[in-house]
Amino acid sequence: MTAPHDTDARTAARTAASGAESAGLSRRTLLAGGAGLAAGLALRPARAAAGTLRVGYQKYGSLVLLKGRGTLERALKPLGWDVAWAEFPSGPPLLEALNAGAIDFGTAGEAPPIFAQAASPDLRYVANEPPAPRGEAILVPKDSPARTVADLRGRTIALNKGSNVHYLLVRALENAGVPYDAVKLAFLGPADANAAFVRGSVDAWVIWDPYLAAAERATGARVVADGEGLAPNRQFYLSRRAFAEAQPGLVKQVLAGIGEVNGWAAGNAAAVAAEFAPAVGIPAPVLKVAIDRLSYGVAPLDAAAIADQQRIADTFHGLGLIPKPLRVADAVWTHPDKA
Repeated sequence: MTAPHDTDARTAARTAASGAESAGLSRRTLLAGGAGLAAGLALRPARAAAGTLRVGYQKYGSLVLLKGRGTLERALKPLGWDVAWAEFPSGPPLLEALNAGAIDFGTAGEAPPIFAQAASPDLRYVANEPPAPRGEAILVPKDSPARTVADLRGRTIALNKGSNVHYLLVRALENAGVPYDAVKLAFLGPADANAAFVRGSVDAWVIWDPYLAAAERATGARVVADGEGLAPNRQFYLSRRAFAEAQPGLVKQVLAGIGEVNGWAAGNAAAVAAEFAPAVGIPAPVLKVAIDRLSYGVAPLDAAAIADQQRIADTFHGLGLIPKPLRVADAVWTHPDKA
């Protein structure tokens, strides 16, 4: 919704470590099924305070819904766990914070975990959602002469370094026969990239939803390529080895909460858009466009997901973006019940 080596990412991690948390969504209870998780867990014996689960999230995605309705807090309270939430602007700083031990659990797209694993062997993939390739794209202004990715040769392209869209751009250029070094890259976060795109300082912008949908609506920007056939655009849930191994039951319960909220969201796009809107700052009708491009369901990584991640790792190593080869399978966590 997104590279740990960036200075900005390290700064964001230190900020997250201070416990800063942005205002969340209103805690409306639209999901009756959410009570099922809390009730089921409440049947387990209470125990002395176990600690605080620190969850990193971005402004968009299943964790926003989970936070907004308080389902996780109600589920974990009988077990002695509190929940602290920390918001991040993208995946790279979130995973920098995870590697630094500032949070215990978080979510990011497919590219940031590659950089995070390169930085620390302790990163663990605990689950993923199905691909949503239409949820990221390369945009050009509505009056741009560029009609294809090949037309971007020699032009300046804004993107968030180390995020999902970084891989999309690499693949799109490769597919169009344009060398990676034949374009100029402006590494900017979503807010700065949007400003640069609107004032014409860059020729194209590679971005993910809901910023993608907002830019299309606000500026009439055109998509020259999205992830279809190029990049899966999966969302991953991640933790650290020590935490996942020490608290496998807790990780499982968090994933159960995500699964419940996903189950509701899959058939309620308009309601999801209304719930996201206050936190994201994008009107609900625009958000619905983005939500309709999402996929739902949370599950352990299968062979296809691992293979897709390995291709990203190999691509980034080939470009010199990570210093050494990675074996993604080494970072995939298996719950003890499944081992």
